[in-house]
Order: sequence, then C-alpha cells, then structure tokens
Amino acid sequence: MNKADVKERAREELRQYAIVAGYLYVCFAVFLLYKSALLQQENVGFVSHGIAAIKALVLGKFILIGEAVGVGTRIPVPRLLGAIVTRSVLMLLLLVALSVVEELLVGRAHGRSFAQTLAEFERNSVREMLAKCLLMLLVLVPLIAAKELSRALGPGVLRRMLLDSRSGG
Repeated sequence: MNKADVKERAREELRQYAIVAGYLYVCFAVFLLYKSALLQQENVGFVSHGIAAIKALVLGKFILIGEAVGVGTRIPVPRLLGAIVTRSVLMLLLLVALSVVEELLVGRAHGRSFAQTLAEFERNSVREMLAKCLLMLLVLVPLIAAKELSRALGPGVLRRMLLDSRSGG
C-alpha cells in the first residue's frame, strides 16, 4: 500500500467513525433528555450530555471493530431482513461483551477489583439491563439496515439515492 492509499483509507475510516458516533450521540442524547425529564418530575437533577458523547465515541469504535472483524457477515442469510436482524443481534452481543470488558478496565483503573465491578453490575436490576439492551438494539437496527441496504445496492448507490437531487418532476 502506498502512502496515498493509506491516507485515503484512514480518511474513510474516520468519516465512517464520525457518522456512526454522530448517530449514536443523537440517539443517546435523546434518551438522556427523556431520562432527565423523568427524573426532574421526581426533583432529581440529571443532565449530562457528556455521557452521551463519551458513550457514542466508545460504542462507535466498538461498532467499527465489529464491522472490521465481520460480525454477522459470515452467516449465510438468504434475505436482506434476515441479514439485518442477524447482524443487529450479533453486534448487540459484541457491544455488551466489549462494554463489560470496558467497565472492568475502568473499574480497575479506579482501584476497584474485577469482583467489585461485577458486584456493581449485579446491583442493577435485570429489567434495567434488559431495557438498555433493547434500546441499544433499537438504535442498532437502522444503522445496520442502512449498511446492509448499501451493501446490497452496491458501492455509493444508497449515498447517491439519499444525497443527490431528484431529477424529473
């Protein structure tokens, strides 16, 4: 690979990262706005869009890692819908696993043992963890659907369809 190819690939990966992280930030910011509104009714102050930004950046990188290793692409699925569902669920599982590892490492960096960090996970209710997973799945489905549709249409076709002006009346 020559230097120009490496620069172009890095630029494209950075563009993809910005798109994914931006999409995730918008989704997470809306969730946090809703959570903040609910907590405000209980006189609990909570507004931290920094959390949304950090989570979007971290999970955006995890998603790109998942795409780089081909999560869900090696499973033969005859229909586009099946590919979207399969990849979305497998990407969710990858994000959950990497998020747990991330939390363990962050806990370790803050002087907590792995056991202490896992105990914090256990304090969260199963309903809360399930709700977070389902919300994440709802965020992933449109993202994966756009990528799968783009792949099915061919390079650049979906982008042109969405961004080019329509000709004719």
